Amino acid sequence: MKFFSQTPNFDFMAQRKLALLISAVLIIASIVSLATRQLNFGIDFTGGVIVEVGYPEAADLDAIRGQLADGGFGDAIVQYFGARNDVMIRLAPRDGESNADLSTEVLKALRADGARPDLRRVEFVGPQVGEELTVDGSLATIIALLLIFAYVWFRFHWKFSTGAVAALGHDVIITLGFFSFLHLEFDLTVLAAVLAVIGYSLNDTIVVFDRCRENFRRAAAGDAKATINRSVNENLSRTLVTSLTTLLALIALRLIGGEVMAGFSTALIVGVVVGTYSSVYVASPVSIALGVSREDVMPPSDDDDRPADGAVV
Repeated sequence: MKFFSQTPNFDFMAQRKLALLISAVLIIASIVSLATRQLNFGIDFTGGVIVEVGYPEAADLDAIRGQLADGGFGDAIVQYFGARNDVMIRLAPRDGESNADLSTEVLKALRADGARPDLRRVEFVGPQVGEELTVDGSLATIIALLLIFAYVWFRFHWKFSTGAVAALGHDVIITLGFFSFLHLEFDLTVLAAVLAVIGYSLNDTIVVFDRCRENFRRAAAGDAKATINRSVNENLSRTLVTSLTTLLALIALRLIGGEVMAGFSTALIVGVVVGTYSSVYVASPVSIALGVSREDVMPPSDDDDRPADGAVV
């Protein structure tokens, strides 16, 4: 408890070059994985068949997954749809089989043990829709980064803005690389988590930068590295408490949220860890490398508004 009540004095910026080297290695590895292994896109992006069935009582998802695996649908995604007796099954498209054939085979597999689920709906998601989602999701991420760059530039300075966007790009690329390397399914919920990671990481970075600006203005003079280092230390307890409490909630969601929330919670866990790291070891070091100084954050002097000598007011 004493740690959280006193301001620590860790020299974070002394390790900034090593931290940037580690980040560069992780980013390169992520890009290589994305280029070679690529993302394991889910049905939301690749297209497929959605089959909704209804049971007279609460359904056992694990038992349903086992039945589908025995019927040749081991890659099916099974989740509740509303009530616990309504189940939605998502299947990848199969060459040479129509939607009716797939739904018939699914019902046959589900009724193998004597159960009698009712077929509620069969819907086909075309690959064109998935391609549009891929493009729209990429555009949403790029637009978010550009708007953030403009906001931080307006709010602070372009050197801080560049550092913030570098940290956000760092977080997004490493999170995507994590999913690519482990070949985890990437669907719309994971995309939503990636966008949420951008907001989470930015919030922590903005808090640090705001403290940096205050400390720059308070100091009559000083080294930018020492000022930023002091600012990070002053916000360290807040950063740790926020990150740890968020991680506790996400880990609980990952453990008991089931398959439906697995991708979403995993992406957020990775993003929170990487985002906490980047707010200290990416955003601030990049700003230092760009030569941020006290003059960059000082408000305009009153002398700037005074007329020149001899001027008529």
